Amino acid sequence: MKERFLPIGTIVMLKNGTKEVMITSYLVFSKEAASKNEKVEMFEYGGCAYPEGILDTNTSLAFNHNQIDKIIYMGYENDRYKEISKALNSEFEKVKEQIESGNI
Repeated sequence: MKERFLPIGTIVMLKNGTKEVMITSYLVFSKEAASKNEKVEMFEYGGCAYPEGILDTNTSLAFNHNQIDKIIYMGYENDRYKEISKALNSEFEKVKEQIESGNI
């Protein structure tokens, strides 16, 4: 099984990006769509500009693994990260299907 989720703290450059992004969270949902009663979209990662960080809620972003062009710095990995990564990888497709079908 392909590892999909990079460790929190990993710094990446997104395709067509001009600013480095630090991964801050997993499985982020589109708040804007939910507030408009539109179909909710799930993203694999939440992040912020690096090195500035999250200055306010409008400076965070959501993106998927396939939007990553380059890994600049790999975040910290320990046994707990490996457990979370394994769980995320094994359940991601099921959760994504449920969200896309409107069951969540």
